[in-house]
Amino acid sequence: MTENEIAAQIVDAAYKIHVMLGPGLLESVYLAVLAYELRKRGLAVDTERDLPVVYEKVRIPVGFRIDMIVEEKVIVELKSVEKLAPVHQKQLLTYLRLADKRLGLLINFGEARIKDGIQRVVNQLPE
Repeated sequence: MTENEIAAQIVDAAYKIHVMLGPGLLESVYLAVLAYELRKRGLAVDTERDLPVVYEKVRIPVGFRIDMIVEEKVIVELKSVEKLAPVHQKQLLTYLRLADKRLGLLINFGEARIKDGIQRVVNQLPE
C-alpha cells in the first residue's frame, strides 16, 4: 500500500471512531481504539514507539515517542485538545524527518467535527 492509501484507511477509521465515541475522551483511549480498528482492517500498527535522536554522532535512545506508525510508512500523532497549535504540526514534521518517513497525520479527536481536526503533514512525499 502507498502512504496515501494507508492515510485514507486511517482517516476513515478516525471518522468512524469520532462518530461512535465523540470528542472529549483522553488521547490514550483514541490511540487504543484507533490501533484496534486499523489492525481489524489488516494493517500493521505499532504504538508508542521510541524514536531516538542522534546529536553530534551520539545516539540518545529515547528522544521522542511516536503515538502510532502504520505499515512502517505513516506516522500518526493524536491529540484530544480544543484546538491544535502550530507546534503540533512542527512536532509531527520533526518526527517524520527523524524517522525518515514521508507522510504523517495529525488527528485531533477534541474537535466537534473530525474533518476539522485532521491535518496531513508531508516530508518530501513524491506526488
